Amino acid sequence: MISSKLNFIEKFKRKLFPFYNAKEIVEVFNIFEKDHPKNKKIVMFVGGCVRNYLSNQKIDDIDLASILSPMEIKDKFKNTNIRVVETGVEHGTVTLLYEKKKFEVTTLRKDIKTDGRHAEVLFTDDWQEDSNRRDFTINSIYMNRNGKIFDPQNGVKDLKNNFIKFIGDPTQRIEEDYLRIIRFIRFSIQYQSTIEDTTLDAIKLNLNGIKLLSKERILNELFKILKLNKFNEINENQKLNNLFLLIFPEFRYLQRLKMKSLFFQSIIFKIEIILAIILLDGSSNHEYFCHKYKTSNQLKKKLDFYAMNIEKFKLDKNYFKKDLKKNIYFEGKDKILDLNLLNFFINKKINYKIYSEVKSEIIKTSLPKFPYDGKMLQKKGVKEGKKIGLLLKELELAWIENYFNLSEKSTKEIINKFN
Repeated sequence: MISSKLNFIEKFKRKLFPFYNAKEIVEVFNIFEKDHPKNKKIVMFVGGCVRNYLSNQKIDDIDLASILSPMEIKDKFKNTNIRVVETGVEHGTVTLLYEKKKFEVTTLRKDIKTDGRHAEVLFTDDWQEDSNRRDFTINSIYMNRNGKIFDPQNGVKDLKNNFIKFIGDPTQRIEEDYLRIIRFIRFSIQYQSTIEDTTLDAIKLNLNGIKLLSKERILNELFKILKLNKFNEINENQKLNNLFLLIFPEFRYLQRLKMKSLFFQSIIFKIEIILAIILLDGSSNHEYFCHKYKTSNQLKKKLDFYAMNIEKFKLDKNYFKKDLKKNIYFEGKDKILDLNLLNFFINKKINYKIYSEVKSEIIKTSLPKFPYDGKMLQKKGVKEGKKIGLLLKELELAWIENYFNLSEKSTKEIINKFN
């Protein structure tokens, strides 16, 4: 009841104080429209910010479309306190940086030639032409600075009905850029859209085209999918599930999310945790995935760490019990919390009560400080040099193994080994 009340208040605030009235946005539009007729569409909102505004969702990124070329935009903002960064000028895109705000601006375009990966485009000042080349109807909704909608592809209706629809012929749209297949999956999950058989057929006929895409583009789009708070609901749509697995057959364990779906939506997951849940099984499956998509070394190391420790869970029943403090000492609380979450999803025997108890234990566990250092050892007669470093390591291991306690007698015995 409290949650729904908060949502109502948040929606009311957004209606009363729409995002487009923010000081920074008003300033950007003022600069764009300076020296142009008032009735001419120079720049409008497009994409996610429009979709989210119409759906009463949180607005993060702000994308703009403009009839001005990148060079004209640079000239417009030359002597202002807004910086222009050439983030994709060859494609007609620049980014405006204003204090802590960021606006991505793309010049209106029309396709001249496409090959499934890249498109040759011409800049245009025709908003209809620009909408014709976009992927989905819900992504071709434009909005001016006052909240007035320009909807040449009837995207508002599809957005209200949670319907993801290609603009024009699905096959043609896909053949222009095969990444649109994966984008279709993303939006279908996000809006829980049903899939028309004709669209599904067009996608299946063009699946091989994904091989032409760079691994970087595929991975970038995949990460956007994994970040969706409704990602686990892919299990509720068999068509979508089958399609996703045709593209990413390495994700053998999507069902793990289904078993604990209510919990999935209650917290924010790290990408690496989700990947671990749907990849890891004691084989080299995650290694193959990392190699195939050329993931960062950092991501691979994290997945390696999770994979190695999953095997430890199986062998060591005390990993989260008797040995918990020791494991926290070696790995740190954050990693052990991650492993507890991972164990909850992978191990069918772990219920929410067990997971919560372990989580609570990890959080409240305090670690003692290792009581020895070089100066203390010198006072005990140990000569300065390389031996001190080796001796400290030996003492620390013994101290940990003895549950963070070491008697004076045991200390002397270890020191005598080095003298």
